[in-house]
Amino acid sequence: MKTDLDTPVERRDCPSCDSADIRLFHEMKNVPVNTVMNSYSRDAALAFPRGDIALGFCRRCGFIFNTRFDRNAVRYSSDCEESQGYSPTFSSFARKVARDLIEKYGLQDKTIIEIGCGKGEFLKYICSLGRNRGVGFDPAYIPGRSYDEDAEGAVDFVRDFYSDKYAGFHGDLICCRMTLEHIPDTAELVRTVRRAVAARRNTVVYFQVPDVTRILRDCAFEDIYYEHCSYFSPVSLSRLFQRFGFDVLDLQTAYDDQYILLEARATDAGGERTYPAEVGVESLGGLVTGFERRYPAVIRNWENRLARYRHESKKVVIWGGGSKGAAFLSAVDASGIIDYVVDINPFRQQTFMAGTGQTIVAPIFLKEYRPDVVIVMNAIYRAEIVHDLNQLGLTPVVTTLEII
Repeated sequence: MKTDLDTPVERRDCPSCDSADIRLFHEMKNVPVNTVMNSYSRDAALAFPRGDIALGFCRRCGFIFNTRFDRNAVRYSSDCEESQGYSPTFSSFARKVARDLIEKYGLQDKTIIEIGCGKGEFLKYICSLGRNRGVGFDPAYIPGRSYDEDAEGAVDFVRDFYSDKYAGFHGDLICCRMTLEHIPDTAELVRTVRRAVAARRNTVVYFQVPDVTRILRDCAFEDIYYEHCSYFSPVSLSRLFQRFGFDVLDLQTAYDDQYILLEARATDAGGERTYPAEVGVESLGGLVTGFERRYPAVIRNWENRLARYRHESKKVVIWGGGSKGAAFLSAVDASGIIDYVVDINPFRQQTFMAGTGQTIVAPIFLKEYRPDVVIVMNAIYRAEIVHDLNQLGLTPVVTTLEII
């Protein structure tokens, strides 16, 4: 039977290894092209530009990518509000990563470069903790948004995308956290970093990306959205870096297996190695098949649950106004049941969810609204959220996006 996935697509060669052996397996149409771009009215949110997702799986290297991604549809500016730094859980994790890198590689009084630094929280952490100097690259950086005043004098920011023209910036650590998944030409960025490192064998490269293994295994559909055009597993990430002359020093998953952490240095040695965190390409293919099979039932079960809440006249909110929340609301029919989305980031509050238009509110709003059910978009924050609700004197049912 012919499906929409059989129609011509924009890209059918793997951006990481150039293979044409691509299997299409998951499609979503008319989703917002930027899930963290602030919309300041409901009308603007409902009229938000949209695009299509059609995920392709590379049978050679295991890389997964949106074959229909249009790089011209996505823009990054100061209206992007991606920061997770207001969460104590996330901040604790980021500080631990910074401390671990400092201790492991002797990063004191060194120079740190961050590609895709966002609002600069991590760069300021690692510079403050190690008395380091830092340069961050991100077109969405906002001057004056500081989480660590002590690091301000040691950190400079370039409001631009990192590219070859900045190869003259030399660092003892080049880090790139939660950015490579936004890059359609993944091989080109890694090649650019390798050229910037050149012969400096002591430079450490640290990349952090979401792990698609967990997304496939848990059918975590809320982690599939337009800006994420590139989806890595440990095997595809390590192969990409080895392809361009890096020796992968460490490869692990963290944050409840949500993230892959890769550490590497430049090398002239060839060949590929395997690492403990890797799931092989063949096994990943099995997870792709499982996701494809289970996805319709997971969506149907969530819509049935929301319909039941609607029938019971429950007040329901979701907690998490970022990309996961937007992806959830794009995938399920929440009309007539979810009017508000909670977010602790004050720069997201009183804006509206891209594509679906729900109002984003501060937790204090719930004290008057008194929801019956809170659906948490990321289970790792459940304890933090329950604590915040208890502080407000609220005890709603709190549920997460586990497979139901």
